[in-house]
Amino acid sequence: MADATQLGAVDFEGALALLADMTQDFAEAGDLGSTLERALASIAQHVGSAAGSLWLIDGEGHEIICVACVGPNPINGLRLPVNEGIVGKSVRENAVQTVLDVANDPDFSQKMDDESGFRTRSILCAPMCFKDDAIGAVELINKRNGDGRFISSDAHLLQALASAAGLAIANAKLAAAQLENERVRRELELAAEIQRNLLPAPRPAPFPICGVNLPARTVSGDFFDILPLANARFHFCLGDVSGKGMNAALLMAKTASLYRCLARDTVIPSQLLERLNDEICETATRGMFVTMAAGLYDANTGSVCLANAGHEPPLLHAADGSLTDYEAQAPPLGILPGTTFPEENIALAGGSLYLCSDGLTEAGMGSGQALGSAGLRRLVQRLAGKPVAERIQAIVAEVSSLELRDDLTLLAVSDEARTG
Repeated sequence: MADATQLGAVDFEGALALLADMTQDFAEAGDLGSTLERALASIAQHVGSAAGSLWLIDGEGHEIICVACVGPNPINGLRLPVNEGIVGKSVRENAVQTVLDVANDPDFSQKMDDESGFRTRSILCAPMCFKDDAIGAVELINKRNGDGRFISSDAHLLQALASAAGLAIANAKLAAAQLENERVRRELELAAEIQRNLLPAPRPAPFPICGVNLPARTVSGDFFDILPLANARFHFCLGDVSGKGMNAALLMAKTASLYRCLARDTVIPSQLLERLNDEICETATRGMFVTMAAGLYDANTGSVCLANAGHEPPLLHAADGSLTDYEAQAPPLGILPGTTFPEENIALAGGSLYLCSDGLTEAGMGSGQALGSAGLRRLVQRLAGKPVAERIQAIVAEVSSLELRDDLTLLAVSDEARTG
């Protein structure tokens, strides 16, 4: 009859084939859960145990969870504190645990037997590691043959198999994470494309209104719109949704679509904001809001009727070089139903009116300070001699070379062509 050492050598020869099969199975796994079940069953059969379980540390690192098991009584989903039991000790110490008689081992937790109805006599437990850190453990219970006790070669064999399983699990999770990141990236790119299609297309010069949107990330919470009406009149707006990410992008898309729809039959800017506000108050995610400046430019008279819902103050650069801010007199959209929005009637008289999001004024300069309203004023005055479309692009080009902390959107209404 062969001794334990000879048996161990045979086991390790067979283990090479098992390792190869496990590695291939994990590489092709579509369902990690079922793959873990197959891997555990192969390990238990190869070592010759009556039952087994595979455990992973939870995200917080406080518990271990049984994610796969073989044997007469399943314990899938069972949770144990990481500071309890043989499995917990194996994970904590990152070492194989061999218990020949659980009745005499103080670390044995009776909870598993109570849950499963199985009677544990001996245990072999090996940690699964990734980059020298235990991510879980494989536990085998009750050797089938002989006196029911595991031997040293079993411990070495299980350690090798558990290490391979740990690496395979970590790689499978990394691959799944990469696939998920790729899926999210594709969805963000699609969302960004949808957003770009919501913005008005550039119009050939001369055209009195021009806007630019530059997202800080893939998707933006800013938007602007320009809607020509009859009799040389033009609706325009610039909005900024609170927050960042997909929630802000979704509210941006909704608000931009609502604006385009409502502006077709609501000429007065204050009434347009009132209708938008009521709609957003009904459906916006709690705590989210939209700042917006909306106006109506009449190219016949050079006048702008402007309403501001908590947005950055629009800046008038008059023909004589003077600069005037128009502060908001009402809160953002989506905060208080029934809000009214006062209007400003502004005579451009050959000047230009600038609307921007706070991403422009908050852009970081080399000194660590923000551009601010004073910096914007200096840019507006310095670039005043350019046509409006070139002027907008030049301002954005200078600011985008700075550190962008937020989405950047800039729109200008120029009355220069009418008086030129």
